[in-house]
Amino acid sequence: MYRKACLVFAMLLIFISVSFAGSGTIMKEGLWEITSKMEMQGMPMQMPPITFTQCLTNQELVPNQSQAGQECRMKNVKTKGNTVTWDTVCDSHQGKVISSGKITYKGDRFDGVVTTNMETPDQGLTQMKMLMSGRRIGKCSK
Repeated sequence: MYRKACLVFAMLLIFISVSFAGSGTIMKEGLWEITSKMEMQGMPMQMPPITFTQCLTNQELVPNQSQAGQECRMKNVKTKGNTVTWDTVCDSHQGKVISSGKITYKGDRFDGVVTTNMETPDQGLTQMKMLMSGRRIGKCSK
């Protein structure tokens, strides 16, 4: 169960970068520190938060941390005011993962949540939630 939870958590961090034409989101472009914490009912121990950095722009508002061996497709991406929503479908040898995400930007910070359903042949449907927070820490190096 712990191994499966780790795999799912890694898959959740796959948010594929998406371009937004003419988005009016209030966010400061730059290098962001993003922290993710998973919540899952029935999990015997809490997983520690994962922190990573990424350059985010007004054209690429969704954090992305790719993992090898997984194919993900982002769909239904919408920007309304300071909020970005999306759906992600990932396929791997472990099963299918379907997620819905929402991030609300507040200038140099954001808060978000990703709700995930994972279906595997051996354990059926597993549901979990990932809480995300981000803060701008500087300029992107190019």
